[in-house]
Amino acid sequence: MTKKNKKKLNKIMIAMIVYIIAIIIGKLNILDEFYLSKILFIISYIIVGFEILRKAFRNIIRGKVFDENFLMAVATLGAFGISEFPEAVAVMLFYQVGELFQAIAVDKSRKSISSLMDIRPDEANLLIDGEIKIVNPDEVEIGSEILVKPGEKVPIDGVVIEGESFIDTKALTGESVPRSVKVGNEILSGSINQEGVLKIRTTKKFGESTVSKILELVENASSQKSKSENFITEFAKYYTPIVVIIAVILAILPPLLMSGHPFTTWIYRALSFLVVSCPCALVISIPLSFFGGIGGAAKNGILIKGSNYLETLSKVKIGVFDKTGTLTKGEFKIQEMKAIEIGERELLELVAYAEAYSSHPIAKVLKEEYGKKIDESKILDIKEIAGHGIQGFVLGKEVLVGNNKLLNDFEIEFSEEDLIGTVLYIAIDKKYSGYILIADSIKEDAKEAIKSLKQSGVTKTVMLTGDKERISEAVSREVGVDEVYSELLPDGKVQKVKELIDNKAEDEKLFFVGDGINDSPVLAISDIGIAMGGVGSDAAIEAADVVLMTDEPSKIALAIRLARKNMKIVKENIIFAIFVKILVLVLSALGLTNMWLAVFADVGVSIIAILNALRMLNIREK
Repeated sequence: MTKKNKKKLNKIMIAMIVYIIAIIIGKLNILDEFYLSKILFIISYIIVGFEILRKAFRNIIRGKVFDENFLMAVATLGAFGISEFPEAVAVMLFYQVGELFQAIAVDKSRKSISSLMDIRPDEANLLIDGEIKIVNPDEVEIGSEILVKPGEKVPIDGVVIEGESFIDTKALTGESVPRSVKVGNEILSGSINQEGVLKIRTTKKFGESTVSKILELVENASSQKSKSENFITEFAKYYTPIVVIIAVILAILPPLLMSGHPFTTWIYRALSFLVVSCPCALVISIPLSFFGGIGGAAKNGILIKGSNYLETLSKVKIGVFDKTGTLTKGEFKIQEMKAIEIGERELLELVAYAEAYSSHPIAKVLKEEYGKKIDESKILDIKEIAGHGIQGFVLGKEVLVGNNKLLNDFEIEFSEEDLIGTVLYIAIDKKYSGYILIADSIKEDAKEAIKSLKQSGVTKTVMLTGDKERISEAVSREVGVDEVYSELLPDGKVQKVKELIDNKAEDEKLFFVGDGINDSPVLAISDIGIAMGGVGSDAAIEAADVVLMTDEPSKIALAIRLARKNMKIVKENIIFAIFVKILVLVLSALGLTNMWLAVFADVGVSIIAILNALRMLNIREK
């Protein structure tokens, strides 16, 4: 719970204690000749209601008179005016409890995306006359030369003019495989240099570089995020002026039109009408219905950050997915191995020895799969052939491991495999000995997730990724998405989602599911942004409206089903509360009920609405 909500809870608790003491003093008539109970009622009211009075007064000054704050202020002050002190405080306490529940429900709402600043480099190694000067990236001009060491972030977009390395672009493009860069290749700011030292000639200023654009996209997207208005505020726009006008008419007209009816009787009845008109059941039942839905979702590993997102989620018709880490696991594994005239274990051993000195992620996978300590005394010579692979003399044999170009260069006959992923071809003593396929694997429930979404009424599924087209197409066919767009940078993803939003029907909502920093702008601009909580970046989780704590995309269909049931319960509570409220208002206006009976009826409606809302906590996966 936030400090603000803890402070609000403390106020309610203190006010409740003072309220109970006031009731006891009044009932037992302890020192009541000094009006002690009334003083305590007023103190309790000020503790719990001052903020509402302040808001009502401020809104009146601004011309926004008729809202729930105004109604609460008039109703409770009216109750004080007719000496109904306990009712005045009780009504305000009920209202503030409902507000607290709503505040807790949205406690996890969108936070600042300050963690995105992690991809913004703080400094650049500027080369001046052969010497390195550490400067702020903003100070680097186009055409300058900068040095990026292993482990450092590339501060500014540019072109490699010296050195070779592998760069991790996952934070930018979502591509799972580190890219090889050499002289002449373009390189994006925000990517991470993994191996060799790179000398780069800048092609853009820092403010125009990719890393700055991502930050700007998120800021703009966050401001474009639409939120549905709270029902009670909309309801109060019409309800409040109507009940106030009726109360005024009730206080003035009957005594003027009917003889023998004193003003005091009708003024009392009008004030009672105002007290009864306070929509406590609505104020409590609506946030609690949403709170129940959010709690039910949390029990199933789905974090929904607020009631407005729950409502929007119930209307989604278009689902957009990132690939890496969302539909796929985002980690390399050996998917297939074929050995020719050699055992698979021996083939893996030779390859692991050949890759012994490499820090490439694929080499790490091979060594982890081998699982034994490598005896470096058995490695005679290792030569890395840039862009092709490795030639090594290990365990008494010459081993070639790399892509098809490597084996072609050594004129070794082999059959090229049409497989999705990274294929390592292996030759031993100049003879083709098989291949190893390394690829990112599809999540076990990805296919089921798409199928369940379509059964849940999602009419269109789309996959957006920075990965290669061939890999993306294969994944999309496997999981069953309707459309796929590949090789997209973050701004490309944003543009594609904007197109989808512009082309959808007004009553249809779009959700986007992602896990990386590069997904944050798209998460923010979508009607509903869904992040993977386990493997997702902090920035993606903070930018999202819904977080899947178990990283299972199949949870999305459950979230939609839960949201729709929740909205059904909310509507039931609204209709029931309004019906009872109107009935009690009519009886109150006719003088057929007293204030305590009206308060009891209101509390009864609230309890029924709360019990109805608690049904949301029993949602389970099918």
